[in-house]
Amino acid sequence: MILFPAIDLKDRKVVRLYKGDFTTVHQVAEDPLETARAFWQAGARYVHMVDLDGARDGVRQNGALVRAVAEQSGLRVELGGGIRSMEDLEEVFGLGVWRAVLGSAAVEDPAFVREAVSRYGERIAVGVDTKDGKVRTAGWVQDSGLDYLDFVKEMESIGVKTIIFTDIDTDGALSGPSFARLEALRQNYSGQIVASGGVSSNEDLRALSRQGLYGAIIGKAWYTGAVDLAQAVREEGAQC
Repeated sequence: MILFPAIDLKDRKVVRLYKGDFTTVHQVAEDPLETARAFWQAGARYVHMVDLDGARDGVRQNGALVRAVAEQSGLRVELGGGIRSMEDLEEVFGLGVWRAVLGSAAVEDPAFVREAVSRYGERIAVGVDTKDGKVRTAGWVQDSGLDYLDFVKEMESIGVKTIIFTDIDTDGALSGPSFARLEALRQNYSGQIVASGGVSSNEDLRALSRQGLYGAIIGKAWYTGAVDLAQAVREEGAQC
C-alpha cells in the first residue's frame, strides 16, 4: 500500500482542520519543505498536498510552496484544491505536480473530468469527500446531494483510475477510518482507492492494507506522533 503523508496549506502555512471545519484551522508545522523532507527521511516517496485556499475560494495561493516541495524534496506531489479548468491543470503540472486531484469540479462539470482524463490519463484523480454518504463540495461546505457510490460509478465510466475517498466525520478526528464505506466503495469501483481521514495508528494502516486498498493518507496522526511513518513504510515495503 502506498503511504501519502499529507501537507495542507492555508495562507502559506502548514495547517490541519478538524472534520473539515475552517474555524478549527491551526498551524502544525513551520516549513512545508522541511516537513516533506522529514517524510522522505522516513521512507515515504509520495506526499498528498491540499491548497485549502483554493479548495474553499477557488484561488490558489500556495504555488511557490508546492513547487519547492516538488522540486526539492524528492517526493512525488499529489495536489488538490481549486483545480477547476484545463488552465488550472496546466498551471499545477507546471509546478512539478505528479498527480492532480479534482474535487468540486468533478461534481459540477463531469465533461471537464473527461477532457482531463483524455489528456492526462492516470495523472488525474478525483476526490470523493463525503458526509453521511453524500458528496460535499467547495471545501466540504456544500452538500451536492449525490450518493458517493453513484458518483464514483459515474467517474469510473468516464475513465477515472484513482479515487481519494474522505469521510469528513473522521477527518482529523483520530477516530479510525470509515472501513464500512471504504469496503462498499471497493465493491463498486475497480480502480485505485486511497483512504483519507481518520487514521489514528499504525494498526489502522495495517487494517487498510489488509482491506486491499491502493493507498492511505496520513495527516494529523503523523503531526501528533500517533503514527510511526518509518515503521509503516517498513511494513508496507518499497514506496515506488
